[in-house]
Amino acid sequence: MSRQPTIITERLMLRPFGPDDAERVAALAGKRAIADTTIRIPHPYEKGTAERWIASHGRAFRRSESVVFAVVLRRTGRLIGAIGLELDMANESGELGYWIGTRHWKRGYATEAAETVLMYAFAELGLHKIHAHHFARNAASGRVLEKI
Repeated sequence: MSRQPTIITERLMLRPFGPDDAERVAALAGKRAIADTTIRIPHPYEKGTAERWIASHGRAFRRSESVVFAVVLRRTGRLIGAIGLELDMANESGELGYWIGTRHWKRGYATEAAETVLMYAFAELGLHKIHAHHFARNAASGRVLEKI
């Protein structure tokens, strides 16, 4: 894989993260509610965490290890979350993960982004299987997975 694409949906733009996104990522992902509903986001979200996370994306994409998209509102250009796949290309499979900033919950953004990433994974990456998990206490994420 050479360059990560940008994908446009009805309400969203899914694009690669850039260094300028770090401050917004830290503000969104730094909320306790985000850490409480994900397995890999720490709380407190320490200074430099977003920068290191974003810096890791390009290499991981080029090595076919993962693909991570910034979830951005098309209308405003505002970053509201992240969605990605941990890739296992040898087995043509991936694991889906996502988070959306708390102010943007219950608006269907996670479902819209997840449907789009699944289509990309099957059509462009050639995956045959994608799995995802959610915490029992995160029923909203479970509903996203049921819908997709």
